[in-house]
Amino acid sequence: SDGSIRLHQMTSEYPLMQWNDSTKGQPIIALQWALTRPAVFFALDASSNIYIWDLLENDLLPVAKQTLPSEKILTMTLLGEPEKANGLLGIVLAKQSGQIDIQYVKKKWALP
Repeated sequence: SDGSIRLHQMTSEYPLMQWNDSTKGQPIIALQWALTRPAVFFALDASSNIYIWDLLENDLLPVAKQTLPSEKILTMTLLGEPEKANGLLGIVLAKQSGQIDIQYVKKKWALP
């Protein structure tokens, strides 16, 4: 609820990494690892901002932020085929109006 993200290992109650205030205090409403690139995850905050984290590039801050101001985004999920090396990775966004939007991610964040 405060925008902090914690990365845990299944065998420990303590986080391996913790990023406080990663969304400038906005609650995180969805977070998902990339299906095609294990070091990348995406976070959606309550203000319809999507943060892209690539832990191989920078483990302190997100490598990109995309603001979607046109309409409130309620949730997101990722689509892709991890068994294929084509690097296709998409973000499915559910908007408040009921519309579904699919956007494809740049190859640098999608390739294995």
